[in-house]
Amino acid sequence: MAVIASPGVSVPALRLRPAVVAGLVIVVLWEATVRLFAPAYVAKPSTIVLAIPHVLADPAFLRGAALTLAAVAEGVLIALVLGTALGLLVGRSEVAQRWLGLWLNSFYALPMIVVLPLFSLWFGYTGAARLATVVFAALFSITLNVADGARTVPRDYTEVARAFRARGASILFEIVLPAATPYCLAGVRLAVGRALIGAVVAEFFLAIPGLGYFILFNSRTFHHDDAFVAVLVLAGVGVGTDVLLARATTRLLPWYRRDELRE
Repeated sequence: MAVIASPGVSVPALRLRPAVVAGLVIVVLWEATVRLFAPAYVAKPSTIVLAIPHVLADPAFLRGAALTLAAVAEGVLIALVLGTALGLLVGRSEVAQRWLGLWLNSFYALPMIVVLPLFSLWFGYTGAARLATVVFAALFSITLNVADGARTVPRDYTEVARAFRARGASILFEIVLPAATPYCLAGVRLAVGRALIGAVVAEFFLAIPGLGYFILFNSRTFHHDDAFVAVLVLAGVGVGTDVLLARATTRLLPWYRRDELRE
């Protein structure tokens, strides 16, 4: 259904208005509820805003943010390479699907907190265990999405390619992989959120420097406003990355979801 915009108002602005209004309502209710019923140390929007400048200038916060976001970026990159390769294998091979399909879905559904004790035994209470958790959290969403994308390639495309004597590698990299790219980007959008959760949970469990430990320490010392600033930074990174990937999909792959682009 097309959206009719009034003169001088863009369609994205119209779509954004309900979200902005809902957000303002939530903030007002949060502020009022805390002021009326909660202890003074509980975070509320007004005090969180006041805490932003000194938290963003805090060396502990800056170091923690750098460690967490670097681990997330590295883990997602590793998961992207491994997940794309594994997804293409499972998506294009019936044998691989029969052998690995059930396990991939099982690992995707497995809570990442379950594997943290194992990673802490294998890698110690170090950043390596956090990285392993991030890779585990991000890998399977990319793998399953790429596999779905590889399966959706019309057989006519591959048959035409073979008729022109294209080899397996050419078909894979010039037909299957481009067709699976939108699915891969969708998987990355899911993977980034899961990776952020994995990094924070690992820092909670392992008590290693990072935004997760910053949030845990400030929560336990009743500096809830400082902890919430770190939560907002994590949320901002997740939402910002999702928006950038969504725009990249529509800009770089305009043939994908054409009906949505016409709205």
